[in-house]
Amino acid sequence: GDPASVPLREDFPTGATNPYGRSKLMVEEILRDLAKSDPRWAIVLLRYFNPVGAHESGLIGEDPNGIPNNLLPFVTQVAAGQRDALPVFGNDYATPDGTGVRDYIHVTDLVRGHVLALEKLLSLPNANACCNTYNLGTGQGYSVLDIVRAFERLNNVSVPYRIQPRREGDVAACWADPTLAANELGWRAELTLDDMLLDSWRWQQTVLRNA
Repeated sequence: GDPASVPLREDFPTGATNPYGRSKLMVEEILRDLAKSDPRWAIVLLRYFNPVGAHESGLIGEDPNGIPNNLLPFVTQVAAGQRDALPVFGNDYATPDGTGVRDYIHVTDLVRGHVLALEKLLSLPNANACCNTYNLGTGQGYSVLDIVRAFERLNNVSVPYRIQPRREGDVAACWADPTLAANELGWRAELTLDDMLLDSWRWQQTVLRNA
């Protein structure tokens, strides 16, 4: 939902500002009910904060069909000349540069989070049903224009953009407090924003070579 404050902790009130978020909330509620009603289940809910990047080899990454719905694939396609300009939805939010601020996490860190969550579940006694929730994020927010400027600097490319009206359901700022995952899973994000942007561009170049 639209948070009253950031960073977001797992115990904050939940809500949704759009159908996408509402679908995630519905699934969480179903899984919590399942854990309460059937003691055979032990469940971990992982709340992702904007996974981006690609495998460092450049061989595995995100190649969306049609127009990308997420920021970074759109940025890489504009940088590659596949699209004219990046649409930036809103520049009048209450953020340092007016554009939306989000917590971006490298997909490789996200994979490690899954492994540690599964290891925790497998370590529980059979009778110990539970349903725990963890934020997987870096704890750092970056604006849309922060991403654009950093991508241009790191990869020596141009990313033209156009300011568009706000999208309904978007919030100004959203980033995680990942403390609980660190304390209970032993998980912390290790890769930086630079890693995310460099690996994404390496993957995009692989896509172009193989097209």
